[in-house]
Amino acid sequence: RFGSDELKKQFLTPTIAGDFVACLGISEAGAGSDVANIKTTAVRKGDEYIINGGKMWITSGCQADWMCLLANTSEGPPHRNKSLICLPMNLPGIHVAKKIDKLGMRSSDTAQIFFEDVKVPSRNLIGEEGKGFTYQMLQFQEERLWGAASVLTSLETVIQETIDYTGQRKAFEQPILHNQAVHFRLAELATEVELLRSLLYRAVALYVEGNDVTKFASMVKLKAGRLAREVTDSCLQFWGGMGFTSEVLVSRLYRDLRLISIGGGSDETMLSIICKYMGTLPSK
Repeated sequence: RFGSDELKKQFLTPTIAGDFVACLGISEAGAGSDVANIKTTAVRKGDEYIINGGKMWITSGCQADWMCLLANTSEGPPHRNKSLICLPMNLPGIHVAKKIDKLGMRSSDTAQIFFEDVKVPSRNLIGEEGKGFTYQMLQFQEERLWGAASVLTSLETVIQETIDYTGQRKAFEQPILHNQAVHFRLAELATEVELLRSLLYRAVALYVEGNDVTKFASMVKLKAGRLAREVTDSCLQFWGGMGFTSEVLVSRLYRDLRLISIGGGSDETMLSIICKYMGTLPSK
């Protein structure tokens, strides 16, 4: 949206084609949800930026061809001193320190990365210098809507697989599904999934119309994360011992979807944003 045609051709086009892997360099060891507190710097010297610092929890960081990096480019106020920079990952001074061993999402590599006097052309700046925080907040709204959309099919799948399993698995001479506690609970969960879908569709429709959907995107993200935990936990319980193994999808989704309430903005951050828009967040 804000990058030059040259940057789009160099980085975006091959990424969309599947020839490049991209990663997003925002979070740091001391700044996750608190994006304004990042410490990585990009100091302008002539026609280059000199980058120093480090990033944490970087999805695809072990294999990425380039990073969309958020760094401090001046000493100004924390919401106006940051810029986004397209950073090729093969430059001298970039060190992928380790691949992080995670609870879930194990098929997706997550890295800790350090930068030591990394030189990148100043033309790799996305948009205007100092506007990076604003640009990133806009991207977060799209990411949060996408996060909720991506979880819907998984929730539908785990509910259906649980119906199939409990329908054929017998205990006390009857299918587990025939217990009212089971089929009523599955009906409640299916209803909640449809409510999430409706909220998502409303938020997306408003976004397409050009509205500010920060509050609705935060609500969608919050609901998606909490519902993912509720659905997978309830369904896993109905699988009994099999649910506690690594042989069934429900146990994987129980681990994988736990990330929804943390990544891309924690539940607590979403609640703070919603309260801000409701006018109930105490002023500092």
